[in-house]
Amino acid sequence: MSTAISVGGRSIGLDHPPFVIAEMSGNHNGSLDRALAIVDAAANAGAHALKVQTYTPDTMTLDLREREFHIADVTSPWAGRSLYDLYGEAQMPWSWHEPIFTRARALGMVAFSTPFDASAVDLLETLDVPCYKIASFENTDLPLIRRVAATRKPLFLSTGMATVDELQGSVAAARAAGCRELVLLKCTSAYPAAPDDINLRTVVDMRDRFGCEVGLSDHTAGIGVAIAAIALGATVIEKHMTLTRAEGGVDSTFSAEPDEMSQLVTEADRAWRARGSVRYGATASETPSLQFRRSLYVVKHVKAGERLTRENVRAIRPGLGLPPGCLDQVLSRRAAFDIDRGTPLAWALLQEESQDAR
Repeated sequence: MSTAISVGGRSIGLDHPPFVIAEMSGNHNGSLDRALAIVDAAANAGAHALKVQTYTPDTMTLDLREREFHIADVTSPWAGRSLYDLYGEAQMPWSWHEPIFTRARALGMVAFSTPFDASAVDLLETLDVPCYKIASFENTDLPLIRRVAATRKPLFLSTGMATVDELQGSVAAARAAGCRELVLLKCTSAYPAAPDDINLRTVVDMRDRFGCEVGLSDHTAGIGVAIAAIALGATVIEKHMTLTRAEGGVDSTFSAEPDEMSQLVTEADRAWRARGSVRYGATASETPSLQFRRSLYVVKHVKAGERLTRENVRAIRPGLGLPPGCLDQVLSRRAAFDIDRGTPLAWALLQEESQDAR
């Protein structure tokens, strides 16, 4: 059964090129001009979609700077920050959504967002977004999932940290609330994520287990993990994008620069084309190469009636003679005619076996 879906006029599925999403996140660094420049760069790189995030610090957390509201993990790129301050820096003003979406659409990209509460969904509905994404940290927020699913628009759901039971609950909630076009995004919620923690084989299991399209929300460095995911059947790749990591920003350390995004789009398409189908034997492009296989040739002049031996018959290139596997069958057979050196061996050049016996 096909699980392909359509988003903003683009088809997503195993029979279609990978759908590449450029995630702006907080890489606008507080500048609308920079945000629009990222849109332009994503379009120039060939990304099929531009995604933002819709929230305010107050819809995300409380304005507290102690205990669990303070990021104490020294390995985090946001160590020492309060959640409220971090979200305040990373948020994209709601008034920016319309000009950013308008620019992205004008450049041929699908433009949408990740809402983090019902008020964000309400805003995005006024902007007529064609689809939604649920972030990994919200994939157990069933009320939010139901609110998004009720729009009956395609839904991308990131799976970071979720157990199978949690995902089953989230998928069931989405489908019960009206979602008919679902894409699960295999995700590792570490920033940046290490390849050893990605477990791409889960992509195959997700497709079988949940009966929907599956992609990758990629927080690793480089594009190798994304390309491998496509080989395993991922049909969507989401990658954070910035203009340059050197300029910093809350998400810069695990974001792709424009040339990397361009390379991702190109190599993703190549990886998809290379998946092909189960096939053995020469393809059309390989057929001319068949002549360069080894085959049996007469390598010394043989007179009519003379026996063939390992000294006058060998397997060499090109491949116009009998297959090398026939060597034992032709040895000790006699030549029906004089055979010049360099002649590809054929059954018609040999005496009948009854004659050989004489």
